[in-house]
Parts: sequence; structure tokens; C-alpha cells
Amino acid sequence: MSIFTKIKGLFTKESAGVTPQPAPVKAAASSKKNENIIEIKGITKVFDGVTVLDNLNLGIKRGQFVTLLGPSGCGKTTLLRLIAGFETPTEGEIFIEGVPITNIPPYKRPVNTVFQKYALFPHLNVFKNVAFGLKLKTVKDKNAKNGERKFTKEEIAQKVNRALKLVGLEDYGHRDVNSLSGGQQQRVAIARAIVCEPKVLLLDEPLGALDLKMRKEMQIELKKMHENLGITFIFVTHDQEEALTMSDVVVVLNDGSIQQIDRPKKIYDEPKNAFVADFIGESNIFSGVMEKDYVVSFLGKSLRCVDKGFEKNEKVDVVIRPEDIKIVDGAGTGHFDGEVLTTVFKGTYYEMIVLANNYEFTVQSQAEFRPGRIVSLEIVPDSIHIMKKILTINKYLGKVTGDGYVTFCDGEFEIPTDGFETGDEVVVYVPFDAVELTDDEEDGVIGAAVTQSLYKGTYYQVQVYTDTDEDFYIDTADEWDMDDRVGVKIDGAKVRLEKYDPEKDEEVAE
Repeated sequence: MSIFTKIKGLFTKESAGVTPQPAPVKAAASSKKNENIIEIKGITKVFDGVTVLDNLNLGIKRGQFVTLLGPSGCGKTTLLRLIAGFETPTEGEIFIEGVPITNIPPYKRPVNTVFQKYALFPHLNVFKNVAFGLKLKTVKDKNAKNGERKFTKEEIAQKVNRALKLVGLEDYGHRDVNSLSGGQQQRVAIARAIVCEPKVLLLDEPLGALDLKMRKEMQIELKKMHENLGITFIFVTHDQEEALTMSDVVVVLNDGSIQQIDRPKKIYDEPKNAFVADFIGESNIFSGVMEKDYVVSFLGKSLRCVDKGFEKNEKVDVVIRPEDIKIVDGAGTGHFDGEVLTTVFKGTYYEMIVLANNYEFTVQSQAEFRPGRIVSLEIVPDSIHIMKKILTINKYLGKVTGDGYVTFCDGEFEIPTDGFETGDEVVVYVPFDAVELTDDEEDGVIGAAVTQSLYKGTYYQVQVYTDTDEDFYIDTADEWDMDDRVGVKIDGAKVRLEKYDPEKDEEVAE
């Protein structure tokens, strides 16, 4: 049973309407209410020479619950802080209701933020914590001096009590915040944020400090609050279930770029690439070849699928969810025969690892098959999801530095340079299997950190991020852990060089 299957009963509506990157998501009805309240255009953020957000474009519709989802370091919190005004973009503009706010200070923006660490004032009670922002805020009044005045005590009390009622704490105004549970403190933080009636509420992993039971309760409470308030929520999390449970729209980020924007169900059922498929729930991911429309080959077998429109023999990624594989006792009845290696009971289903055709399939079933059992795996066509490969070869801009040496990515590599002269600018094509990672960073030509590792059947596809802001993709039999520091070496005999053409190879130079 999938993550989405377990929680789909919590959805009350389907909604699209975020302006995605690059293809637009179909919006619901076209009305003033559904126009973008936030526009993020060409946002780039660089910290100490490292690009955290890279030319990011995003539109968010008024009144939606939008979740920014991704692993640690992907840029989601940085994006939230840019909207809040706590950071300034290196490039690009941010608009709220068509007004540029990039250079407007946080306190003048129509947004409020709820942090993971609630940042409540320990010397103030619940009422005074919630009222704090109102005491600083002014309201337009043509009868007042300069046309503005502070809220009266009666107005503040009315607004605070309403906010506390919305979060279920109407009788807690007199309480010391230190006497509250984690969930209650989180509600106070939300009340303090919504009492000033922001147009956008930003939530930076606000459930991260809660225990599992409280998190699940607060997920539903937050969804109810959003429906009652009707304002735009932008929620940051790395928790897939949290994102799928609460959101109208999920924005999946990785390495400072948007990977996919869609409704939760579509994110799960139709991931755009291998990263999304691997990050959202459990997935079996294979490298395959699209033989023709409706036929894909992987692990030495040709299987029917429901996809078309690919080039003949185009290399693709194949995704099959564990709950979509039918497992039966004995061999010969399905597409792949194998042996059960492990079995774990997950509450409503058994999760098994089955070794078949040298691949360790993850299979979920309500029937238990113990380790050592010979089984057959059957996969129906509409359970196979075909994705275009993001990249099939590493490509860099380099320079010939001598006979048999080329410099790129801030390292000098030994590569045949026949036909080129010293000083020539070249495009360097490095196949995935030409890259070798070393345990000791000093043993490599350049250093890097592992940012992703996908099991692709008979090998792992590993992505590393160099100290000079470059990515390498590697096909290797070795498994590497996230954030491992590694050295990068290259088999120059497998590398291809081309003369650099500024017009043809513009994207390489960027």
C-alpha cells in the first residue's frame, strides 16, 4: 500500500493552479480569485559562491495551500525566506498582487511566518504573544492624525480572541506559554501569525518539533485552518506524507531547481523524473529502452506499457511502484521469477525485497511470502510509468592546457587531445561510466559531495556536486551515502571533445 493510498481519504478537493516551470498546470475556474497572488521571476540566490536557487520561476494562486517539498539543502527554506523578506535574491524579482516587493522590508510585506522553533516570547502570556503584532500595526483612519492610528484595546481583544478560537485555544489567553505542550505552542505561533490578517501565511517546517501522533493531528488541523481562513498558505517540509496530506499543490525542489509542480495525486502517480519518483514514496527505478510505442525493454525483458511518443530505442527511466507489482507463489506465471530476501510487516501490508534478474525489487502485498520462497512477479501495463531521462551524458566547457590534458570544473584531467591545440576551448562529453569516485577526496582530481544515489537495477546512478558548483552523474556498482565527500577521477579514453562554438553551445558556457 502506497503513502498516497494510505492518506488519500484526507483530501477534500482537487486543485491545481500554480504556474509551473516550465509547463503550466491547468487552473480551475478563471476568475479574479484564482489569479496569482505571488509571482517569482528568475530568482537566483548565491551564498558564498554556491548557487542555492537557480533561475527559479513560480506562480502561486490566491487561496491555495502550496507545499515546497524537497530534501535538506534543496533551497525550499531559502525560497520561503526570500518571500518573507529575510533574504535578498542575487537576481530576479518577487511580486505580491502584481507589486514588486524584492526590496521591501519584511514588516511592510503582507505576509507572516510561522517558524519550526515557534519563537514565542517566554515572558508574555498567550494573549499578549498573539497581540504583540497588533500593537505595532496601524490602521487607516481619515479622522486620525496623518490618516493612521493604532488599534484600540477593544479591537485588539476582539481580533486576538477570534484568532485563538480559530486555533482552538479560546480559553488559553491567560496561560503562560511555557506551560503549554508543543502542539499548543505551535497553535499560538499560528494565531500570532494570522491575527494580523496577512494575505500569505508562510510555514517553515512548523511540525518538525512535534511527536508523530501530534504531527498527524496538526496536519489535519492546519488543513482545516486553511479552509476556514481562505488565505494563501506556503508550507515548507521534507516530509512526503505531510505534503501529500495537506496540499492543494506540491512543488518538488532539488538542487535549487523545480523538478515538478502538480496536484499531490499526480505527483505520486506520474512523477516527471527519476528524482521525483525516488523522493516521493517507494519506487523501483530501472534504466530501459523504449523499443516502440507501448513496448519498453528493461532487465532483459520486453513488456507492454501505456506510454507512447518516444523515439524508437530511446533510453528512458522506468518506474514501478511496489504496490503495483503482483506477487504469486512459485515460478513461471509472471514476468520475473525470483527469491524473497526479506519480509517486513508494515501494519496494513508486507514489504518484501525480491531478487529477480539481478535486481532487488521492492514489493508490497497483503499476502506474506517468507525469505527463501521462490515467487513470480507480474506487472500490468498501466503500472509501468515511463520518463524521459534528464541527462544521458555529462557536458562541460573546458580548455586544452597541453598535449593530452584538458582543464574543466577547476581540475586538469588526462584526456587525448588529438586534433586540438593548447588554448583551444572545447566541449567535454563525459559518459556516466567514465567517472570514478574515490573514498579519499585527495585521491581524486577534484572534490565533490554525493547529493543523490538511485538504484537502477544492476548499478547505482550517483549524482555529485563539486566545489565549483558543477554536477557529475556517475553509473557505478558501488553504493554511496548522501553527503559523502569523494574524489572525482575520469577515464579519459571514454571522453569525447568537440571544438567550442559560442552559438551552438551557449548553454554550456552559462
